[in-house]
Amino acid sequence: MMTRRLFLASSLGAAAWTLVPRVASAQAVPIGSIKIQFSPTVTHAWGANVAIVKSELERTLIDLLGPSLQRGAGTSLVVNVSSIWLASFAGGGGGGKPSDGGGSNDYLESIATLYDRNGRELASYPIMSTELSGGAGAWYRPDIDQLRLKALARNNAYWIKRYIG
Repeated sequence: MMTRRLFLASSLGAAAWTLVPRVASAQAVPIGSIKIQFSPTVTHAWGANVAIVKSELERTLIDLLGPSLQRGAGTSLVVNVSSIWLASFAGGGGGGKPSDGGGSNDYLESIATLYDRNGRELASYPIMSTELSGGAGAWYRPDIDQLRLKALARNNAYWIKRYIG
């Protein structure tokens, strides 16, 4: 039975719903550009390795976004990488407490933001990617740290794709 309270609540709810930004409509818009940025602390701490993360992240996003990536379209994707952490021990347990030598996971934190043609934010997604430190290969490989960074960048790109559609 429709009461006055139920009618009023549904009317107010419908009116409020029209004021909510449409994130789904932001996802349907083709992406015209991808920009990868790093916080100054990440750039300072990781030096030349930032280029490895940037190229792997860009390449993977281009592959994943495929047809929704249309150069010149109005929407832009900006990924701000705020933190990169590689565990000190690649492989094995490592323990979960600082006294055990720390965990054995690597992390990459970023915020993926979609902007329209006028620079207005359409949607923003904080992302923390986690990879096992031993997942990129044997610890004794000379390029193991670079492989771990690439794995983190790919993981981050897959999460971005999941959120933006």
